[in-house]
Amino acid sequence: MNRWKTIIVALTVILPAGVLPAVVSPAVAARSAAPLIENGETQPVYSRADALTETVFVEVAGVDSDADGLPDRVAVDIMRPKETDSGTKVPVIMEASPYYAGGNDVPNHVVDLDGSDPAGMEYRRNKFNDLHDEMFGDGSDVSRAVAPPFRGYYDNYFVPRGYAIALVENLGSGRATGCPTTGLDNETAGPKAAIDWLNGRARGFDAAGNEVKAGWSTGNVGMIGVSYNGTLPNAVAATGVKGLKAIVPIAAISSWYDYYRANGGVLAPGGYQGEDADVLARYVLTRQNAQQACGTLMDRIEKDQDRVTGDYSSFWDRRNYLNDVRKVRAAVFLVHGLNDWNVKTKQAVQWWDALAKRNVPRKIWLHQGAHFNPFSFAGRNAEWLRQLHRWFDFHLYGLRNGIMDEPQADVESGPGQWAQHASWPLPGTRDVRLQLAAGQDGRNGTLGADRPRGRAVVESFVDQSTRGAEQLVENTESTDPNRLAYLSGPLARDARLSGTPEVSVRAAFKGGRSPYLTALLVDYGTDARAYGDVAYGATQVCYGQGVPGDTGCARLAEHVTVTAPYKIITRGWLDVRNRDSAARTELLREDRFYDFRFDLQPGDYVVKAGHRIGVVLISTDRDFTLRLPPGTAVSVDPRASSVTLPLVGGRSAL
Repeated sequence: MNRWKTIIVALTVILPAGVLPAVVSPAVAARSAAPLIENGETQPVYSRADALTETVFVEVAGVDSDADGLPDRVAVDIMRPKETDSGTKVPVIMEASPYYAGGNDVPNHVVDLDGSDPAGMEYRRNKFNDLHDEMFGDGSDVSRAVAPPFRGYYDNYFVPRGYAIALVENLGSGRATGCPTTGLDNETAGPKAAIDWLNGRARGFDAAGNEVKAGWSTGNVGMIGVSYNGTLPNAVAATGVKGLKAIVPIAAISSWYDYYRANGGVLAPGGYQGEDADVLARYVLTRQNAQQACGTLMDRIEKDQDRVTGDYSSFWDRRNYLNDVRKVRAAVFLVHGLNDWNVKTKQAVQWWDALAKRNVPRKIWLHQGAHFNPFSFAGRNAEWLRQLHRWFDFHLYGLRNGIMDEPQADVESGPGQWAQHASWPLPGTRDVRLQLAAGQDGRNGTLGADRPRGRAVVESFVDQSTRGAEQLVENTESTDPNRLAYLSGPLARDARLSGTPEVSVRAAFKGGRSPYLTALLVDYGTDARAYGDVAYGATQVCYGQGVPGDTGCARLAEHVTVTAPYKIITRGWLDVRNRDSAARTELLREDRFYDFRFDLQPGDYVVKAGHRIGVVLISTDRDFTLRLPPGTAVSVDPRASSVTLPLVGGRSAL
C-alpha cells in the first residue's frame, strides 16, 4: 500500500473553517482553512485529479528590463485543490525557473588561450539536457514545449495535502517578457512579484487580459528548487518580501562571482568550461523576439563580466545575495551535494554561515551526490519527504510538529551513511594547522604537525595545461616536474573534515603567463568512494496521487562508487595577482616570494585510518581555470607554507 495515501480514520480530525486546533499557530491559522490533520501533518484528502489549473501573467511593477515601455511580466502556472473555488484558502509552494522552455544552443568562451587546437573541448552543450535529471528526477529530455508544466513531485504530493503549486516562468524565458541577466535584481523581482500577487499587492492577468486575483491564497508562500531554480529562493528571500515564510534552496548559488570566478581568477563551473554569465543569460533567453528585445543587454553582460582580470567588481557585487542576508526573514532548509563541482559547496556554506550569524531558523542536508535533488535518492526518499512535508506544514500552516526541534543537520559522510547532528560544521570541529616540508632524496614532500628543522629548501614546478589534476596527483611514488606534493604519514584513526580548509603558500612566479595557484587536498588510500554519479533503479516508487500521464511514481537512484587509490577531496584556486583582494589586480615581481593565502571548497569528508592526507600544488587546473601558454615556473618555500584543516576533535583526530 502506498504509505503516502494511507489515512487512519480513527486518528483523523476534520476541522471546519474557523475551528482551530491547539497545534496551529493563531497568526497563521487565522488566514487558513484548516486541512485534515493527523499526527501533526496535513493529510492527502484533496484530489490531484480534480485540481484546478490556471495561468496568470503577473506584472513586475517598476521593472522594464527589455525597455519596451511596459512593466515586465512573468507567467505563473498554478495548480490548486478544487475546494479553493468554494472558499477554502491554501498556502503556496512555489518554484521559479528560467529553464521551463528549455534553452538555446550557445557556444561557451574559448579557454585554450595558448594557441592550441580546442577541437577536443565541448564548447557547445545543452545545459538543460545535462541538468534535467538533477533538477526533476529521472525522465526523458523534455521541456515545456513537449510536456505539461507540472512535472516533478510537488503537485502529486502536496496538492492532495492542501497546498497550491505555483511555477513561475521567469523574466526573458518562455512566455514571460523582460530579459534574463544572470542574477541581477530584475530576475529576483519576477518571483517576488508573484508572491506579492498572492498577497494582493501586485496585478495579475489571464491570457485575455482580464485581471485575476488570488482570493484562494492564504498569502503564505514557500519556495523550492534545484540549481538556478534553487538560487531564486535565496535571491527572493534576500529582499525580505512579506509572505515568503520558508525556502528550500537545493544546489543553489549565493554569489554569482563564486560561480564563475574564484579569488580573482576566471573559473568555470564543473563540466562547463568556458561558460560565463553572458552564456547562461543567452541560454535561457527563450522569450519571443528575444534578440530584438534583449540582444543589446546580452552584449553588455558579456563586456562587463570581465574575463580578462577576473576581478570582483560592481557587476558581481550586484549579483551577491550575501549583501542582503540581513533582510532574510524566511526560514531556510539548505541542501547541497558534497561532490557538486558545478555549483560548488562554498555557495551553500557561505550562505549557511551568514544565516547562522543572524540566527535565521534553518536546517541543512549535505549528501554525497553532485548537482542533485535529494528526492531522487532511493535510500533517503521517504525521510526527505517526511522532513520536507513537516517543514512546509510548520512554516506555511503553522503546525507545531516538532520539525524545528529535530537535529539541525543531516550529513551523508559516505555512500548511504547518513547521520543527524546538532549543527554543522559538526560539533567539536577545530582548525588544525599542518606544515609542509620539502622532500628529501628525490621524494615528495611531507605534511605534519611540526615545522621542519634545518635550512630552508626551495622546491619548484613548471606549469602545463594538458594534464588534468587527477593525472597530476595519482603518482605518489615519484616527483613530477609539473606539481609539488606533500603527504602525511598513514593516519592512526579516521579523521573527519567538517568545514572550510585553507592553504598558506610562500611562492615566487617566473616566466610563462598563468597567474593561477591551485591547491588540491587529496585522500591517498584505496577505497570505494562516491564521486557524484548515480544509477537509477528499474522499479518505480510511488510517492503521491497519480493522473493519466503523471503517475506520481518515479525511479530512484543509488550512488555509483568507484574503487581507486586516491580521491581529490577538495580544491581551491587563487589568481596570485589578487593576493590581497579579489577586487584588485596587482602585478608581481618575477622571482620575488609572496605569501598567498586562500580557501579551498568546504566539505565534510572522512579520511580513513591507514590513509594519508596530501596537499598537491599546481598552477593551471585544466577542468576549471583558463589555459594560458605553459612555462610559468613556480618556486615554493615549504617551511613557510601550511594547510589548515577543520577536523572534528581537533588535533587529537590525527
